[in-house]
Amino acid sequence: MKFALLTVTYGGLFYKGPALSLEQQIHKAKKLGFEALAIETKRPVASPVDLSRKERKRIREVADGEGIALCAIESMSNFAGRYMEERENNLAMMRSVLEMASDMGINMVKVFAGWPGLITGEEEIALYAQFERGNYYKRLYPDGLRKWNWAVEGIQEVAGWAADMGITLALQNHAPIITPGYEDVLTMMKEIDMPNVKLCVDVPLFYDRQSDEYIKEAVQKCGANIIHTHYGAWNFSETEDGTIVQDPSPTCGVPINYAGFIEELQSIDYDGYLVSEYCLPVIKDHKLAGIEEVDHATKISLQYMKQLVYDIVGA
Repeated sequence: MKFALLTVTYGGLFYKGPALSLEQQIHKAKKLGFEALAIETKRPVASPVDLSRKERKRIREVADGEGIALCAIESMSNFAGRYMEERENNLAMMRSVLEMASDMGINMVKVFAGWPGLITGEEEIALYAQFERGNYYKRLYPDGLRKWNWAVEGIQEVAGWAADMGITLALQNHAPIITPGYEDVLTMMKEIDMPNVKLCVDVPLFYDRQSDEYIKEAVQKCGANIIHTHYGAWNFSETEDGTIVQDPSPTCGVPINYAGFIEELQSIDYDGYLVSEYCLPVIKDHKLAGIEEVDHATKISLQYMKQLVYDIVGA
């Protein structure tokens, strides 16, 4: 299994200090020991409106020169906006995202059914907009059904454009339209019913359902449709003797069962990337910390995950 770095990690949104450019992040990925970079389409790093075709070509050349694959474009899509204009604006954004992916020779674009968004410029650090994460047993009422069906229809439209470009969409199991776990994301993929729409399944988004049994069920039912996955770099620490350990997840209060997840991914011959991201406020001693804390967390979590893969897979 291969490892990639997601650019949100060094986007300057969740730590004290400036963002790193795409070129800087390619070099950072190489230095830290990653094999690839996944590009999130968000300012100030990689919004499609800010990168000309010439710049996209140069980034590709820099990555090739460092031996760093560009494994995915990760969009900030929201197909379920209440207003017609919001949904049309999202489609326009997605067309530009697909064009950027095509220009950079990247054949996978990750999508959200609905993304709540970030609030910036009001506080020292970026904040996620409030949204209802939902429970996996949540009932759908008319408003929820409308949003669900808008998401299905919008992704179908974008998938048609993507197919013409040779691009596959990876639908992430992320709230709020999709509830925690695998059930909703798998159901939505089936309802979209497009051959180039697959799954991005993240085990931290199972929340407290971290049992071996549930993870096995999820991976086996999703199967080869899983083409992308992330892990969080924020809940690892070192003991006094230098051992790297996993801390409880801030979203559910228990450790994430990465061991069970990787074991099941191996059983289905998963050949995609394990993508590291740090997209929560970087707090140390109750203060906003700098980029050095992101470096440390990203480094030790990668070391932990690589050892885990080695113990399970043997390579």
